[in-house]
Amino acid sequence: PTSTTSLPRKDVKVGVISPTSKAKDKETPPRPKKMDQVEALVDNIQALSGSTEDLAKLHTELKVAEELLQRNSVGLSASLAVLDAETHSLGYLYILDAQSKSADVPKDIFIQAVRAFLPKCSPEQVRLAPGKFAEVCRAFKQGCMDAGQPGLAAHPLRTAIAKIQPSKDFLTPQHADFLQACLLAKLYKPAADLLMKDDIFEADPTATGIVPSDFLLYCYYGALILIGVKEYTKAMELLMHAITAPALSLSAITVAAYKKFVVVSLIANGSVLGFPRYTSAVVQRQLKNLCQEYSELASSYKKNNITDFQKCVQQYSAVLTTDGNLGLVKQCIESLYMRSIQRLTQTYLTLSLQDIATAIGLPSSKDAERRILRMINAREIHATISQKDGMVSFMEDPEQYNTTSTLGLIDDQIHKMMTLHNKVALFDEQVSTSRTYISKVMMKERHGRFGGVDDFEMSIEH
Repeated sequence: PTSTTSLPRKDVKVGVISPTSKAKDKETPPRPKKMDQVEALVDNIQALSGSTEDLAKLHTELKVAEELLQRNSVGLSASLAVLDAETHSLGYLYILDAQSKSADVPKDIFIQAVRAFLPKCSPEQVRLAPGKFAEVCRAFKQGCMDAGQPGLAAHPLRTAIAKIQPSKDFLTPQHADFLQACLLAKLYKPAADLLMKDDIFEADPTATGIVPSDFLLYCYYGALILIGVKEYTKAMELLMHAITAPALSLSAITVAAYKKFVVVSLIANGSVLGFPRYTSAVVQRQLKNLCQEYSELASSYKKNNITDFQKCVQQYSAVLTTDGNLGLVKQCIESLYMRSIQRLTQTYLTLSLQDIATAIGLPSSKDAERRILRMINAREIHATISQKDGMVSFMEDPEQYNTTSTLGLIDDQIHKMMTLHNKVALFDEQVSTSRTYISKVMMKERHGRFGGVDDFEMSIEH
């Protein structure tokens, strides 16, 4: 018997692979799953960057995808190329954050990307992730500093401040970064303009991502900028804010701020104010122990003896040099000469240049003349010098303060005071109606005092 076997159908090819299909397999290998996930995330960034509800969904997805982005940080530049910095700011921000934390991404590529992003990014979107925005800006500043170009970060960071601020009243983490970049690049004017023109009243971590160290650094760097442009009164104000910030432990920033405060106070006022009552007890106690050399300087300055003060400076020159304050302390010597001359104006109507030089310990009448002329130009004293006999005549201030410019200045100050009054009244209302304050008041009524002072203080990291 013959066996029958079923034959294959003519339209079905069994076990035949065409050469074309082999070529296709070689040309299109399967894509890595991770890259597919990144592409899907980029697609979602493009699709969900519209409405408020979509942005909320996108934000949640980006938080979950942070690890994915960091694992694929090297290839993310291609993702940025298909995104728009303004339209897709939130997704763009998370990608930049992943790049900032990767050692494999060239720093110059990251710096260029951030410089392109900050002027264009949407304020509404970056305010959804203020902490991420602060981290990216800080990494950008650090990258510019490491490259030896801190000035490259100044203008973009100034733009970043405006992007994250709900209003000009708010302090942001970018303030400290901007001031540090300007300080290192010696760009004093733009930094001083920010400090002198914009009054800060609010520090909201939820809105801007600010932390206590940002506040301390803003005060410290801001004071250094103002010292550089000789705005000593405003510098003292910022330093005092750093010293009196609520604290459970002493910060190195606070120590440095206090040392600067002592020296600047001597230059500006000739004496050092004591700690305000609201200064943390821990801060007061430890500053006195850690800054004894500066207390000695202040005590020596008060004696109005230039020779003794110079000896004190020489004694502590090593400490002053280590702290970076020796140059500033030398300005105290000049201010001591200036105050000695000012005291002479309160006693004498006329005095020779030689007598002035002898009285304040200058080597010659030429040194006395040079200092007196500088003080006249700065309107620190009102006097005339006779070139014929070298006599100095001291006068009262001739300014009558009745000019149009003076009246305009007074009017501006009145408006500022009214604005400040309204803000203080608003803050007072907010505090008095807050649940925390009301609970403290009730506790006082029950126990006759407020709770422990630590309740009012926040810890500040070293």
